Amino acid sequence: MPHPLPFRRPVLAGAVLATAGALLLTGCGGGGQAAADDPVKDVRGKLPKAQRSAGVLRIGMDVNYAPVEFRGPDGKPTGLDPDLAAALGKILDVRIEFVDTTFDKLIPNLQGKQYDVAMSALSDIRQRREGLDENGKQVNPGVDFVDYFIAGTSIVVPKGNPKGIKTLDDLCGKTVSLQQGTTQDEIITRQVAVCARTGRQLTAHKLDSDAKALAEVTSGAAAAGLNDFPVAAYAAKTTDGGNRFEVTGAQSTSNPYGIAVRKGDTELRDALAKAVDQLIRGGEYDKILAKWNVSAGAAQNAVVNGGI
Repeated sequence: MPHPLPFRRPVLAGAVLATAGALLLTGCGGGGQAAADDPVKDVRGKLPKAQRSAGVLRIGMDVNYAPVEFRGPDGKPTGLDPDLAAALGKILDVRIEFVDTTFDKLIPNLQGKQYDVAMSALSDIRQRREGLDENGKQVNPGVDFVDYFIAGTSIVVPKGNPKGIKTLDDLCGKTVSLQQGTTQDEIITRQVAVCARTGRQLTAHKLDSDAKALAEVTSGAAAAGLNDFPVAAYAAKTTDGGNRFEVTGAQSTSNPYGIAVRKGDTELRDALAKAVDQLIRGGEYDKILAKWNVSAGAAQNAVVNGGI
């Protein structure tokens, strides 16, 4: 099992769709066996027989969270996670097949063996690793994570920041919108309690998609929204030509994104960790992060279950 090592830089960078259908994204390797001195050969040898025999790795993903995962003009998944998945597929010499899954079903459907892994801006947190509900009760077996990227939470406000919001405490007495079941959901649940002690109630609108949450910021139904940093920055840069939103204040609660693997699938988990390490060492990882302008979230190495 890989041991945690320092991450390379500060923080960055969270997920939703509806249909559950398989989409082929990237093919790889048929080009013969790796040469004896090819460092990829050992990584491929670690992949479990089930995936090697099938020649495919099926990935659950919620493809509506630009720039981490979304649909390109051709209708195919694109973004940070699909590009990283495609690169991992080449290292492992398997085809990558995406299965569109709503965010709240990613882990349940993984445990139901509808795909091999889930990779969809999933923050590696204790609750998911141990299968706990919001009250700390165990409700499922949990999952293991192969961490590959560092994510922080940002506050999104209307352009010009009319209410002068800069911190979580500034949300007291206001309404905030966010996607339910995310890291932001946990953050705002804690902040509601903080605001209650000040006598200024924080109202949280927990919606089933990030798009709906941002729509409330646009309409004025919410004073601000909470997002993973890359998604917040992308929305601020691209929506209405950069004239609708802005990101305010400092990022909070840094957590890694992880590829979720079923408990007990340790062979697959460790093969993926080695593949992520190879992707980083080979340089393709940095190229993909630079393409999506999220280099500040780069990890130095893969870490198993490194979240807080």
